[in-house]
Amino acid sequence: MEKNLTKTNINWYPGHMAKTRKQIMQDLKLVDIVIEILDARIPISSQNPDIAEITHGKKKIVILNKCDLAEENQNKLWIEYFNKKGIQAVLTDSNSGKGIEESIRKIEQVMEENIKMQAEKGRIGRKIRAMILGIPNVGKSSYINRISKRTTAGVGNKPGVTKQKQWIRINEKVELLDTPGVLWPKFESEEVALHLAFTGTIKEEILERTEIAYYLVKFLIENNRKQLCERYKIENKYIEDVLKQDRPENENIYEIMLEIGRKRGCIISGGNIDEEKTARIILDEFKNGKLGRITIEKANKQ
Repeated sequence: MEKNLTKTNINWYPGHMAKTRKQIMQDLKLVDIVIEILDARIPISSQNPDIAEITHGKKKIVILNKCDLAEENQNKLWIEYFNKKGIQAVLTDSNSGKGIEESIRKIEQVMEENIKMQAEKGRIGRKIRAMILGIPNVGKSSYINRISKRTTAGVGNKPGVTKQKQWIRINEKVELLDTPGVLWPKFESEEVALHLAFTGTIKEEILERTEIAYYLVKFLIENNRKQLCERYKIENKYIEDVLKQDRPENENIYEIMLEIGRKRGCIISGGNIDEEKTARIILDEFKNGKLGRITIEKANKQ
């Protein structure tokens, strides 16, 4: 099984996103503060490089969403990482509502000085206007539904499915301008592309599912082996023995991936393993937190 991501596989930039970028640049004139939603498991890869550029000069806070799926100690380190850069960051889990109230307080706190200045000029009672930005599938719609206490608003499950922009009242002080998520024209690296694929940001047809699962298994063997072994009832000694085999590393990791498929009953005619089904199980279980809390990008390695 050839393991090589090709450049053409990861150059994906739907036309409507160029239009969205232009719209955001216009809408920025209407807001006081930008709220950037990131995936706590991949805080660097889930950043859109365009956002830093087009929001330069605006006040900003970072929301590390899906923090319940990321490692607790890494969550703390990422908060410190952003604080050192002068950016206030908040951990949230939009599904449970954790961190939502704190994020509202943080918006008010960051804007406190501006509100005082406005009051001194006689402009009292003006709402803080915030813009929410984030690439597809970081949980932006779920966050908006939570922060605005909406329960019936539709949330797109597919990457890139978000409704058109609208103003949303949060409380007496804050209102939000929702905008569609933005994905950048080209991925910074193959590593970024993979991290986005692991967490389901990239549509499945963009990269080969079995290839994504292969690289995820490789990552888990190197970084979270105990969780991998426990979830798929594989002995660490088995992994050690396979990795010691005198053949290319990719073949050894692929064998371990197939063993996971065997354990899960992904067997087709002739006793072969259905690698597509195996890949789907591995990726779905990772995305849903079934392997436990796992942070792909470590703050202490940045």
